[in-house]
Amino acid sequence: MSLRGKTLFISGASRGIGLAIALRAASEGANVTIVAKTTEPHPKLPGTIYTAAQEIEAAGGKALPIACDIRFEEQVVDAVKQTVERFGGIDACINNASAISLTATLETDMKRYDLMNQINTRGTFVCSKATIPYLAKSGNPHVLNMAPPLDMNPRWFKNHVAYTIAKFGMSMCTLGMSEELREQRIAVNSLWPLTAIDTAAVRNVLGGDTMAHASRKPEIVADAAIEILKRPAATTTGNFFIDEEVLREAGVTDFSHYANDPGRPLVPDFFVPEAVIARSATPLMPLPW
Repeated sequence: MSLRGKTLFISGASRGIGLAIALRAASEGANVTIVAKTTEPHPKLPGTIYTAAQEIEAAGGKALPIACDIRFEEQVVDAVKQTVERFGGIDACINNASAISLTATLETDMKRYDLMNQINTRGTFVCSKATIPYLAKSGNPHVLNMAPPLDMNPRWFKNHVAYTIAKFGMSMCTLGMSEELREQRIAVNSLWPLTAIDTAAVRNVLGGDTMAHASRKPEIVADAAIEILKRPAATTTGNFFIDEEVLREAGVTDFSHYANDPGRPLVPDFFVPEAVIARSATPLMPLPW
């Protein structure tokens, strides 16, 4: 199944994983709406919605950059309206935008708590809600949330309960909406990386270049996302996919080109269940989390 002519609505698509998914889709001739806040260059965060649009067009797709803060419903609704006016519909909603603060309870101010929940959980809900009426008209509609498996191990809560609540809120959108929308044949799935991914968040929050050396490139998540979006929506829903497992199922056996430092053991990402790590063929460091 090709993505040529299909329209993707991607939050947080000005950089990182969101941009990687956009570029991968663009290489197949897709239309991409870039939904993000960054309109001016940031000293620590590369890319704007306009530079992303240039890259998408250069990759072979069509781009619609929209300055949008997904915390505000009216901005999301307007972005969806502009997308439909420009491209005629929406075939996939990628909920990628996310805020992170790995702080304990007493160190988490409520402004930061609210930001994470408004962008992660509420943003996923409102973007999904706004696109569902148009997804229902698509021949193969998908909602794909960049959200982890729902693993209730206390390890994932004890050091950053506020962040975990916000990310698992995205996962619960997958769990609930996949059943709610099953009869409409709208697929709702989550995708999460097996390993840490080299993004601005990893470099700025988790340890800079040292952490980046033990991470993979965003392209592995992008390739897995595109693989999922090409699957039949009617029979591909309610899953909590792991990027490497999706690609292995698709026949990929060599993952070395995704690594920043091939041959070096990789750091498992947050929230990856022990059972997933145990069955992985990839050399991984002991869980640092």
